[in-house]
Formats: sequence, structure tokens, C-alpha cells
Amino acid sequence: MIVLDTHVLIWAVAGERKLGRKASALIDKLWPAGHVAVTAISFWEIGVLAARGRVKLPLPVREWRQEVLNAGVNELQLDGGVVLRALDLVGLPEDPADRFIVATALVYGAALITADEKLLDWRNALERHDARL
Repeated sequence: MIVLDTHVLIWAVAGERKLGRKASALIDKLWPAGHVAVTAISFWEIGVLAARGRVKLPLPVREWRQEVLNAGVNELQLDGGVVLRALDLVGLPEDPADRFIVATALVYGAALITADEKLLDWRNALERHDARL
């Protein structure tokens, strides 16, 4: 399974050219099999970005989320195990959403696709894919 960082979810759904060919091919391969996931916090982040005008969605965020889920993306919930795992992420930037996304990938044994250089450079065994490639 792969977990998409929030910006990667937006890029993948919108068909953005920012998403690299290699990352896009991996997502396209795993999506039909039901192995593409996002954390619930990503939908919150997208809602905040949309409210601030930093992201333009074709629908209100609640409807957009439902379309994404109907298209086959798995939503991974934040539970006590995930949020407590986020406390243990030594050396990771303090952004709570990033910490929850990384903790979710770790708890579920998934790889993370991101273009966030702080997450890509973080020293940890978490399997990561650069979304720009």
C-alpha cells in the first residue's frame, strides 16, 4: 500500500503535471487494486487550503472527498495508535499534519509518496517515493 501526501492526492486527482511519471505510474498501478490511501487529516488540510483560496476544488470539499473515496482511494483514520506514533518521530518537522501522515504510513506499513523535501530527507527507514519523479 502507498499513502499519498496531501499535495500528491491533489495532484493525482487533478492530473497535475507536477506529479512525475514514475510516481504517476505507481499510483496508476496500485489504485485499481485498492492499494492507494490517504490519511483523514489530508481532507482537513485540503479543506483549510480551499478555504484560504490556496487550492481550487471543482466541488465543495465534502463532496470532493466523497468522489475521491468513491473512485477507490482508501481513507486511513487517525486513531490513538497513529497519533501516539506521531510523538515518536524524532527529527521530523513539527508540522502536525505531516507527522500524522508519516505516522499513518508507518503504522500501516505503507510507503509514502511526497514531494516534501523535509519528509524525503528525514532519516528513517520509512519507504518513500519522490512525487516529482
